[in-house]
Amino acid sequence: MSGLENPAKFARLWTAAWNAHDVDAVLDLFHDDVVFTSPLAARVVPESGGVIRGKDALRDYWTAALAERPGLQFELTGIQAGIDSLLIVFRHPGGPERVDLLRLRDGLAFEGHGTYPVPLG
Repeated sequence: MSGLENPAKFARLWTAAWNAHDVDAVLDLFHDDVVFTSPLAARVVPESGGVIRGKDALRDYWTAALAERPGLQFELTGIQAGIDSLLIVFRHPGGPERVDLLRLRDGLAFEGHGTYPVPLG
């Protein structure tokens, strides 16, 4: 059973919420007990070691990260869906593509991983 009925709709909602800087709208796409990992989280919330647990902690992290980048905008460039996973491919205008990998249950993300490009060489 898929964790998501309409991957494209989910990705568009995710992108629109980020572009509006509406952290609560982004969090509406996540379960309360979400676990999210990100190299950026390790920098913004050093004591987390890059692992953020729960919606309240995720709200604090994303609010702090957005405060550092008030002009942040995402361009959705691709979507890939699996059995219970969704890869949202995006870029900041002029920047490299990035991917957020989300694992889904009942149409909401319970696990997420922010990733960054790594040179092949």
